[in-house]
Amino acid sequence: MFPVEALKNACNAVLNEEGAASLQYSTTEGYIPLREAICQRMKVIGINSTIENVLITSGSQQAIDLTGRLFINEGDTIICESPTYLAAINAFKSYNAKFVEVAMDDDGMVMEELEKKLQEHPNTKFIYTIPDFQNPTGRTLKLERRKRMIELANQYDVLIVEDNPYGAVRFAGEELPPVKHFDTESRVIYMSTFSKIFTPGLRLGWICADESFIDKYVAFKQTADLHTDSFAQRITAKYMELYDMEEHIKKIKAVYKTRCTEMLRSIEEFFPKNLSYSKPEGGLFIWVELPEGVDSTYIFTECLKNNVAFVPGAPFFPNGTKNNTLRLNYSNMPKDKIIEGMKRIGEVVHRELEKEKLFY
Repeated sequence: MFPVEALKNACNAVLNEEGAASLQYSTTEGYIPLREAICQRMKVIGINSTIENVLITSGSQQAIDLTGRLFINEGDTIICESPTYLAAINAFKSYNAKFVEVAMDDDGMVMEELEKKLQEHPNTKFIYTIPDFQNPTGRTLKLERRKRMIELANQYDVLIVEDNPYGAVRFAGEELPPVKHFDTESRVIYMSTFSKIFTPGLRLGWICADESFIDKYVAFKQTADLHTDSFAQRITAKYMELYDMEEHIKKIKAVYKTRCTEMLRSIEEFFPKNLSYSKPEGGLFIWVELPEGVDSTYIFTECLKNNVAFVPGAPFFPNGTKNNTLRLNYSNMPKDKIIEGMKRIGEVVHRELEKEKLFY
């Protein structure tokens, strides 16, 4: 699904037009035409910004790590969804943060729970949230809750780190504006990436935030890697100049919709009936909750014996609270392999539930 031929043309155009510059050191903030193109993309979804608000990073993972370096002192409290993105947990843990988890339902983080946690932890450094097709659950924060999150952040004077790698990959339902769209006090730090809509190998992400924050991010990035790959930035900007990125994303979304539908159908066909699971409208993931007492890590080891794998859910809980969950990914396998893989997982789950006498 990668646009290989188009990227060949973009590479040739970059080397022909600005070969020396594309291979030279560059500014830390990033290539200006790419930052301008990002501002245009964000404007469409409801974020008004200038290039002074945008820093190009080496994937959004670097944006997460720089956020930890910039904001977290040892012992600081981070509020996050329960569960949340594993690599963010690992990044923030490396700066010795403490995690406070907020329960989710099918409409995302529960705002009553969030307010309770803010009251209990008045010195919270920031709220970390993935509002669109969350990793690992595939859930989306509904509109009213996005507005309420901003209200609570304003009321309790706390920052929000909005991680949005999946928002552009919506294949069903209604488009929702980012949390940052409702930000009136410049307290939302928004980050996203080209990894899910273009190519992950080029390692291009970005941070959009108030200029005062960007200045500090730039200082930290200079000590990390000076700047993001200059050639990759120019290739991406040239691709967006020569081709229609939205057309490419439409192709991805059509494929993901088909694969998601097939995986959901396979859950219905091959899995026990007493399970709950998410029904995403976009993104890459389906989250499955097994009955209490069933260890998904053990299920995982049994599945490996049948040459099929998933991601056990336990590591997505920063404080290790649940062992009976698992994450499925429908993005990178064709229909026939999805069906066969789900059949194999289903057989193991059936067998283990029967063994545990968890009838269904």
